[in-house]
Amino acid sequence: MSITTKKGDDGTTGLMFNRKVRKYHPNVEACGSVDELNAALGIVRAYCKNKNINEQIYSIQNDLIGLMGELATLAEDVELYRSSGFRTLKNEDADRLHKCIDEYSGEIKKMQGWAIPGESKSSAFLDLARTICRRAERRVCLLQKETKYLNPSIIIYLNRLGDLLWLMARTVEKGAEK
Repeated sequence: MSITTKKGDDGTTGLMFNRKVRKYHPNVEACGSVDELNAALGIVRAYCKNKNINEQIYSIQNDLIGLMGELATLAEDVELYRSSGFRTLKNEDADRLHKCIDEYSGEIKKMQGWAIPGESKSSAFLDLARTICRRAERRVCLLQKETKYLNPSIIIYLNRLGDLLWLMARTVEKGAEK
């Protein structure tokens, strides 16, 4: 079986509910950035030796899969998406990240200046994931502006996630994982 369908050869791609849009559509840009973030988090899990961080990252990756479903749904199909039983992000998901932020914040002393990525592979990959997360957040904010609809929990979640990834990177550096 080939995964090549040739359906995207005309510069379009499919969203949820058989909707076709141009590959540069704001929903595709936002979804693609979150997909890239998920892949970067996979690299973190492949290299990071911190079991707690890996478990949290795996949970976040599962959240991102659902988030991509929401982003791959046009505004006019949101009710259909929800009634079809697909998962949507909730404020509780961001609250869960905030609890992790509080946990890591207690372990990190107040930093002076900028953190320079690269103390270890794991911390560098966490910093890379953080920057991709911030881009995804910007793409989602643009999508919200252009479509006038978006689950507000998505932006909150991505904002918290960027903070958490920064703290995770500093935690890994503190553990001198090389």
